[in-house]
Amino acid sequence: MNLKKLTFFTALLFSSTLFAKNIPIQKAALVGDRIVEFIPAGFDKSKTPSLILKEEPLAKGSVPRNWKLRPTFTINDNKAAAYINLPAGISLYGGGEVTGPLLRNGKTIKLWNTDSGAYSVEEGKRLYQSHPWVMGVRQDGTAFGIIFDSSWKAELQTESNQIQFRTEGALFRTYIIDRESPQAVLKGLAELIGTIEMPPLWSLGYHQCRFSYLTEQRVREVADTFRSKKIPCDVIWMDIDYMDGYRVFTFHPKNYPNPTALNKDLHQKGFKTVYMIDPGVMVDKNYGIYNSGSASNVWVKNNDGSDYTGKAWPGDCTFPDFTNPQARNWWSGLYKDFLAKGIDGVWNDVNEPAINDNHLPESQRTGTMPTSIIHKGGGDLPAGPHLLYHNAYGRLMVEASRKGIIDANPNKRPFLLTRSNLLGGQRYAATWTGDNLASWDHLKLSVPMSITLGLSGQPFNGPDIGGFLENTSGELWANWLGFGVFMPFARGHACAGTNDKEPWAYGEEIERSSRIALERRYRLLPYLYTQFYNTSKTGLPVMAPVFFADAKDLKLRNEEQAFLMGENVLVIPAFAKNPALPAGIWEDLSLVEGDMTDKYQAKLKIKGGSIIPAGKIIQNTTERSFDPLTLLVCPNKKGSAEGQLYIDAGDGWGFKTGDYSLLSFNAKRVGNTVNIKLASKAGKRDAYKEIQKINAEVLINGKVYRGSGSLKSGIQVSLAK
Repeated sequence: MNLKKLTFFTALLFSSTLFAKNIPIQKAALVGDRIVEFIPAGFDKSKTPSLILKEEPLAKGSVPRNWKLRPTFTINDNKAAAYINLPAGISLYGGGEVTGPLLRNGKTIKLWNTDSGAYSVEEGKRLYQSHPWVMGVRQDGTAFGIIFDSSWKAELQTESNQIQFRTEGALFRTYIIDRESPQAVLKGLAELIGTIEMPPLWSLGYHQCRFSYLTEQRVREVADTFRSKKIPCDVIWMDIDYMDGYRVFTFHPKNYPNPTALNKDLHQKGFKTVYMIDPGVMVDKNYGIYNSGSASNVWVKNNDGSDYTGKAWPGDCTFPDFTNPQARNWWSGLYKDFLAKGIDGVWNDVNEPAINDNHLPESQRTGTMPTSIIHKGGGDLPAGPHLLYHNAYGRLMVEASRKGIIDANPNKRPFLLTRSNLLGGQRYAATWTGDNLASWDHLKLSVPMSITLGLSGQPFNGPDIGGFLENTSGELWANWLGFGVFMPFARGHACAGTNDKEPWAYGEEIERSSRIALERRYRLLPYLYTQFYNTSKTGLPVMAPVFFADAKDLKLRNEEQAFLMGENVLVIPAFAKNPALPAGIWEDLSLVEGDMTDKYQAKLKIKGGSIIPAGKIIQNTTERSFDPLTLLVCPNKKGSAEGQLYIDAGDGWGFKTGDYSLLSFNAKRVGNTVNIKLASKAGKRDAYKEIQKINAEVLINGKVYRGSGSLKSGIQVSLAK
């Protein structure tokens, strides 16, 4: 850049700062335990409604006198911003779905949900979701979190000495949580934005998907191969080609002529099914869904009052205006007949919304609706431009979808996956990290991406294992699956035109490794399900950074290869080189024959002082895995350990009225004997009937000592060997 240009840009930056007007804080109030709400003067809910908070916070007292973290609000050319100055030595995390490293110091992300196929692993690429949230961890292990409560198009910059949130819209509220630990901060985040609902057990199994399994026959072949080869799997997914000309809520008359029979057959083999539904509705006067939406006046409108149309998979499409309650109710109602065909779950995709505008001159392409479009609003939401509602479009869509799924099957827990979302949208849908690439860079990136989503309030997430775009080698697949099975959401997926990416597609060696990896996940389902129970209560992530083991250990702060599954299982992927690991007792954990010698498997370690519940090897979750139950026990230095197991029906809402059992176990070493017993039990479910036998494996100094017993008698394991 020459001197003349440098002078121009310096002057432009100076003038932008100079003309920014500082806005005083009109109100600051305590709205929770060490949670403070800051409202700038001139804030107007009709210009920046909250689509993030689960409910309106209530003031509970004054801001503590020693409260140090306070935002400075500014406005410049009707664009609001907030700045928070930081002391030295803060490690920053969060921002939701982002590329780049786990540690976010010195990073900038643009919050504008965008269809980003084969996205770069480097920092700065816009992705599918917006999470205006930052968590900071001080050197002493105390932590804070900041919510910028705005869905306007924005940029989030996390410098080591300052956090900046700059929007292209109106003033907004800011919430700051300041507590004793990162875990306590995330519990505060959950108090504000809510937690996930307890998912159905089957959704924690392995999922197999392809864009697309083109016929019912091919779906049956894939399902039958899983069963004949005894490779565990719970779910088969149907991408867009099951539809009739990509018309949502329809089925291809030739390739999917009888979805009811297909779903019934899959159910009999222990499979559930998930089908994709996009937001774009084909403009076709012979198409009932389009006619119904037009009659109900639910479409997004141009500013002249005509229906907005954009190109999507079917061609010219209209799009429901999900800001409007009438449109959301109409959309919800479409699921009743659709799910009546035996469909178990729904996948809402391309809901940024993604618009194919390649026919326009390059300078006019945005990949989405024009920002000037005014959404209708209604109820608690005001009318407003797409610049305000774009980042919330997918979030509002999944709210409507979830309601429709529950209305259609009120006695079942819904499973809904979304590509686009907003901070707080975990209340409605799980997510995945979008259209990744079959590459080692994306394999490695998938770990910090999923951890960061968990640190941003979305615990139910994971990547397309093996990579979605381009061909996947057997080495890449086996390495990715080897640790991907320990991520909260485990799905293999492949793009059209790429090679087959089922576990048996790479030859006998990789098939054997795939089986081992999936059997390991299924053995740990009792533990994983218990972690989902915990996250539904607390908001703590299922997949966590290793620094959660010791927030004061600075060498763990930027570890992004290894991760924690819950609090007590450490996962070290096969690709990891010299990972920073927490101190203390961590014993090697073997779950399946061959898992310690197979080069593709992640190493598992169990934390000293913990008891991990594990089940037997099963092929799907219709086979209950608690007969027998295995307790994996790793005593601490004092010879004691504890752990929990949560059990319910695996589906339905009975757990809300007491049909569950929360079992707490403890273990104590006395001489050469470890005594393991049931310490307490909560809930009305009869665990004694469900768990007939318990095996125990006690891990001490690299050795395994075994014993057996029951819930009533307990277990005594002798170490005298």
